[in-house]
Amino acid sequence: MSQPEPVRRAAVLGHPIEHSLSPALHRAAYQELGLPWTYEAVDVSADGVVDFVTACGREWAGLSLTMPLKEAVLPVLDTRTPVVELTQAANTVVFDNGRKSGHNTDVSGIVAALEDRHVVYIDSATILGSGATARSAMVALHELGSRECAVVAREGESSQRMRDLGALLGMAVDVVPWSQGSSVLDRPVVMNTAPAEVAGQLTPQQEAGFLFDAIYHPWPTPLAVTWTGEVLSGLDLLVHQALGQVELMTGATVPIAVLRAALDPS
Repeated sequence: MSQPEPVRRAAVLGHPIEHSLSPALHRAAYQELGLPWTYEAVDVSADGVVDFVTACGREWAGLSLTMPLKEAVLPVLDTRTPVVELTQAANTVVFDNGRKSGHNTDVSGIVAALEDRHVVYIDSATILGSGATARSAMVALHELGSRECAVVAREGESSQRMRDLGALLGMAVDVVPWSQGSSVLDRPVVMNTAPAEVAGQLTPQQEAGFLFDAIYHPWPTPLAVTWTGEVLSGLDLLVHQALGQVELMTGATVPIAVLRAALDPS
């Protein structure tokens, strides 16, 4: 007699992870799809993510990954999408017959969130930060037409990786130190991927354009409070990248309104 299929499991991993709203989003999607799946938040450090992923059994459908795991997970993946190879960052792991595939829904999530606000073309932008999410932001901006951008970051390996990625994309990248970061906040779009307290040290210009702050907790960030133009929070990115993850893990789609309602039950 064959064994019954176990209840499928999924989770979001990160460190820290207590603030994550991903469980609310994914559980709402499973309810909409009529799936008896579970989704939890698990505190996992960069040092422990390979062991955690390796130990996942056949009941696991997939994992969402936050910082600092998007790079740390790469060695354990059996396959990586072209976007993961380009960004060297995976925010999603999908399990299929024992194989672990890495995906990046941050890029498509950034594009979709901006398009929701009718931002469909960006000729010039500024990225604050130089980590995994910053690389995804650069690829997203390239998809929206950018051929040059400023990157506000410390000089070092991570900023050089931004230059290297820009070269692959055919984008001119100007790395600007944090001490001069306020001078490049007048671009049409500014994408913040840096910690809130770091980005908050910058002073927005009078003619500030569109700020897309990837952070959603705590909100509003110091930079968002002082911004004089339009502001988009990390909740919009969270919803759109989660939509992509749900489709990858379940093979089905849900209306975005279902996830938005999960963040605002009222």
